Amino acid sequence: MNLESVLGTLETTGYVGHVICTEEAMVLHNSLLILQNENHFRNTFFWGRISGVERDYYIAFGYVTDALKGRVYYYSRDCVNWGLLPNPTQHAKKVTPFCNTKFQGDPALVIDIMIEREETTWDTPLYKPEIKKLKEEDRLAATVHMITNEAALVPRGALFTKPDGVVVENISFEGLTLLDSRELSSYQHYRMPTRKWNTNLLTRDDYNYATDFLDPLDIDIPEGCWQIQILAGDTIAIIKSLFWPGLYAYHVVETPKYGFVYFGSGKKCLDTAFMLLPSS
Repeated sequence: MNLESVLGTLETTGYVGHVICTEEAMVLHNSLLILQNENHFRNTFFWGRISGVERDYYIAFGYVTDALKGRVYYYSRDCVNWGLLPNPTQHAKKVTPFCNTKFQGDPALVIDIMIEREETTWDTPLYKPEIKKLKEEDRLAATVHMITNEAALVPRGALFTKPDGVVVENISFEGLTLLDSRELSSYQHYRMPTRKWNTNLLTRDDYNYATDFLDPLDIDIPEGCWQIQILAGDTIAIIKSLFWPGLYAYHVVETPKYGFVYFGSGKKCLDTAFMLLPSS
């Protein structure tokens, strides 16, 4: 959610039970405003909070020019002091899914992760148990990367790609209609597209490359891994990811207000695909 939406979570994610208290919201808003001014960001967003045993991690990001390729992430444990979140390493991306322990809240902590069986995610297959070390700061970076890449989303038309390829927020976006807000095809992944440039265009009759360059949610597998709820008298749409419990996106119907936020432990629900299998 953007900087201004932090003060109004009761009107957005409050419908699903996740809000930021007034005192915390004020501190968070002011510190993010300082972060934005110091880094000359065009816009700053509160990404969410990952729960830890001792302390929680607050995540924020901003960009100067490009809304997709230019994002810079920060983390804080007190909503005041922000540290640069490093780019996730390939080692962290591979090891993090096997880490079952909770975050402790200490970025310098190094944990041992047991890889017990042969895994195809490694460059060389493992035929015997092996211990991998992972720093919690790197684990945090990999977790934020995975959640953003798989579950962060925006309404169709919210982002606009310019002729030079730079992606910016669409200032002419006026929101989705109530009918469109009920359809998964009206929401897109907040990441660089992973499909060929013309694939997403061919799935729509009213395509426009400037706004339809991102991957829509309705192509995700398995079918049913997203849920849409229309609440508050058909005025707000809440989109939930079943793979990442705690990730909630919202869009106020027929207005330019939208965003997403994550409140959770940073664990992916790997049983989702089995829960969605049709009963025999």
